[in-house]
Amino acid sequence: MNDQAPSNPVPGKIRLSPDENLNALLHSVVDEVSAYAERLGNQIRKLSDIGRALSGVYDLNILLEMIVDQARSFTNADAGTLYIVEDNTLRFQIVQNDSLKIRMGGKTGETIPFPPVELKESNVSAFVALKGKSVNIPDVYDTDLFDFTGPKKFDQSTGYRSKSMLVVPMKNHDNDVIGVLQLLNATNPVNNQVIEFSQDYENLSESLASQAAVAITNAKLISNMTELFEAFVKVMATAIDEKSPVTGGHIRRVADLTLTMAEFIHDYDEGVFKDVKFNPDQMYELRIAAYMHDIGKVTTPVEIVEKAKKLQTIFDRIHYVRLRIDYIIQKVKLESQEKKVEMLQNGSDPAEIKKLDAESESQIQELFDIRGFINKCNEPGEFLEDETLERLKEISQRKFIDSEGNEQPFLSEDELLNLSIRRGSITEAERKKMQDHAAVTLRMLQQIPFTKKLKNIPNFAGAHHEFINGNGYPLGLKGDEIPFEGKLMAVTDIAEALTASDRPYKKAMPLETVYRILRSMSEKGELCNDLVELFIENEIYKIYQEKHENGSAKK
Repeated sequence: MNDQAPSNPVPGKIRLSPDENLNALLHSVVDEVSAYAERLGNQIRKLSDIGRALSGVYDLNILLEMIVDQARSFTNADAGTLYIVEDNTLRFQIVQNDSLKIRMGGKTGETIPFPPVELKESNVSAFVALKGKSVNIPDVYDTDLFDFTGPKKFDQSTGYRSKSMLVVPMKNHDNDVIGVLQLLNATNPVNNQVIEFSQDYENLSESLASQAAVAITNAKLISNMTELFEAFVKVMATAIDEKSPVTGGHIRRVADLTLTMAEFIHDYDEGVFKDVKFNPDQMYELRIAAYMHDIGKVTTPVEIVEKAKKLQTIFDRIHYVRLRIDYIIQKVKLESQEKKVEMLQNGSDPAEIKKLDAESESQIQELFDIRGFINKCNEPGEFLEDETLERLKEISQRKFIDSEGNEQPFLSEDELLNLSIRRGSITEAERKKMQDHAAVTLRMLQQIPFTKKLKNIPNFAGAHHEFINGNGYPLGLKGDEIPFEGKLMAVTDIAEALTASDRPYKKAMPLETVYRILRSMSEKGELCNDLVELFIENEIYKIYQEKHENGSAKK
């Protein structure tokens, strides 16, 4: 008889020794730990990827939406809400719910109709904002820690069932809570059943919230820097505007006209510029350059900028000339009267007295003619011929005796110089001073540490007076040495100056005359011919008027 127990007493089952049971258990534990480690590693890698993605987004609306999308993705949450702390309330920024097909806020642009949440501890999101601690609730219907009247009413009206909820604070680098991320209804990816948020999900969500808070702070910082820069640009434009309303209006109009033309070129799919496109950053860069193209005029004397008459400085010196001529006229009258009295006392021949009167009247009339002639020469709209310049020179050489007995010229050298301006109202020296503003603009802008996206502003703004033929200023660039944006701004700058109605030294020109001048400058090699023709043929100025002067959005 065999006393050994059978090795397999139960048919169909294998009996394992204690060592074999232990090994199987160990293998099972190892497999489970390995799977957990792999899953956790994947989640951490995903979190790192999310962090990198968040750090590269500066549009706040896109960023906030991305935060909720990513948080819901790795926690398998059916819904998510993001609040931002604002004015002692929690303001809804993002609301998402896949089951109800709700997606509001963010880049969708859909308005969130819910009122801000008051910062009361009875509300779970407000509690998290106030305490800076996360809250993880397996079932909102099975807790009395917080008031969930709102979610329950929402469920009742929509047929939804709010259950598991994870609410985490978003803290910035100063450990201040700037927002709250609320996730709802974690789901089992295998059977789509709602489950509670695991501790792993809570830890990872807190890490994401921290990264998100930093990204939000950075985005707001960049936005604030942009707003600060915009304010700086506006302050400089205001400074120029206060100095001279003429130039201030010019700056704004050139910026609007430049952007109108750039937008047209971007949308135009014909001609030589069909491949020229401007992305939003490039359009913004061009707009700022246009607003700053005349920033150098802060150093230009206002009496030159607003010189309406040739003799004008701080005031129009024609008044001095008129008083001077009037003094000479009165002096001639007085001397004639004194001589006439003397002749009458001496019993002179009446014919001689009559001759004296005639000579005096002739001399006085000549002085009136001189005064009128000088008045006419002081007007900038008159083009002076050679014979006019010769007469001015002859008048300046005439002398008179002042009240102190000193000999004085009818016109000083500076008065003669200004009155002899053939066209316009400024001398060559004043013109060079005016032209200096382009060089000053370039120097001023080159001292500003522009960001990478705005690095071309000095080159664009500083090139608006450069000519294709190289005869422009301040650098004498020519051809392709001039950036396209500079060539574009050269056309819009001149077009605006010619059409402007607020210049003290000229009247606004009709468009036909403006077009003729632009084409003339193009033929001389000063302006880009293709840009001039596009400006004229497509009536860019009229599009600008409809958009910016008539309040129309029509392009």
